Amino acid sequence: MAAALVLGVTEGRVSLADQIARGAVAGLAPPDRARAQRLAVAALRNLGRVDALLKPFLRKPPPPEVRAILRLAVTELFAEGAPAHGVVSDAVSEVRALGRRAEAFAPLVNAVLRRVTETPAERWAALPPDPLPGWLRGRLMSAWGKPATMAMEAAHARGAPLDLTPKDGDAVALAARLGGVALPTGSVRLAGPAQVSELPGYAEGDWWVQDAAAALAAKVLAPRPGERVLDLCAAPGGKTLQLAAAGARVTALDLSAERMERVVENLARCRLAAETVVADALTWQGPGGWDAVLLDAPCSATGTIRRHPDLPHVRDTAGLKALFALQSALIDRALAHLNPGGRLVFATCSLLPEEGERQISAALDRHPGLVADRTALGLPGVESRWITVEGGLRLRPDDWPERGGLDGFYIACLRRDGAAGGQ
Repeated sequence: MAAALVLGVTEGRVSLADQIARGAVAGLAPPDRARAQRLAVAALRNLGRVDALLKPFLRKPPPPEVRAILRLAVTELFAEGAPAHGVVSDAVSEVRALGRRAEAFAPLVNAVLRRVTETPAERWAALPPDPLPGWLRGRLMSAWGKPATMAMEAAHARGAPLDLTPKDGDAVALAARLGGVALPTGSVRLAGPAQVSELPGYAEGDWWVQDAAAALAAKVLAPRPGERVLDLCAAPGGKTLQLAAAGARVTALDLSAERMERVVENLARCRLAAETVVADALTWQGPGGWDAVLLDAPCSATGTIRRHPDLPHVRDTAGLKALFALQSALIDRALAHLNPGGRLVFATCSLLPEEGERQISAALDRHPGLVADRTALGLPGVESRWITVEGGLRLRPDDWPERGGLDGFYIACLRRDGAAGGQ
């Protein structure tokens, strides 16, 4: 099943999330489902390295479905450290199960994998991280330079740890309870794989899964008890939970009814309250008079590749300009919802300046009297080097390598002139 997921990404250009939503692993038992997803992610994260090990033993590429099985087997051998005999045997069986046309490749798969197993582990360890696709690599090199881009690629190859946001804000206590580490920004980081729903405190709603970078957006907003806060593009709901836990009166809005169901489920599990609305943020009128708006805008999601290594295989430049225009329009719409003196936090999980720094610079030019409130960025754990010229936060996967990295994010807080706490 893992091979089928990889094939769906590389040949069908369908993301893992979409395949899973369509029931690709629905027939598997929970442990097998988790294993298939884990192996597919590991294979996609290391396709270039895997193919480098396979290349000397293949005169020409086998059919895509056979190649996917070979790729998964090499991933199991080197990225997962699985025993060679079982991996080779399982791969041969999977090829034979594909039917008569593929069965003829079973001897090839057996021979190739037996040769691959003779490769020293040092050879695998010495292979460079997979490069990003050209359309994205070029943009990142123009924005951040070659060394930073290569550092981000290395961060993508390492993957991402599991980050949690404590409901009560006590990261030290939650870290001690779960055997994790309290990060300087207030998140809790766990090392190694974990069955989330089996961790202590999950059923009680004591915490939720949320990358440490993503958790900063609501912290920058700094909601106060009783404030009316609008969370635009709210799903899957981590920021909604943060706002509600701080005592704000929250309205969470999202275009997708299916994704909003997850917000409702998470609110119920965490015993938190918020109004939920399914609507288009561009056209929704609402009652107005919001003290604050959090806009986590739709974006390229290029900051999440370390968690979603399928993204470079299913995305390209198509639709980027439309996304940039949508973000601009959403900023203008969000500002229109605010009370005088209110504040807007804009966030995207993108590495592209067009979805961060340039969006805010353009908004400041479009709206006289609008300022970027730098004082809102002065949070525990936030490093001064993350603060950008125009007054936002730029976070990258190569930040905090000694702690396990961060998702790529951009966050800025906007206020009308005279309402900011200072610049």
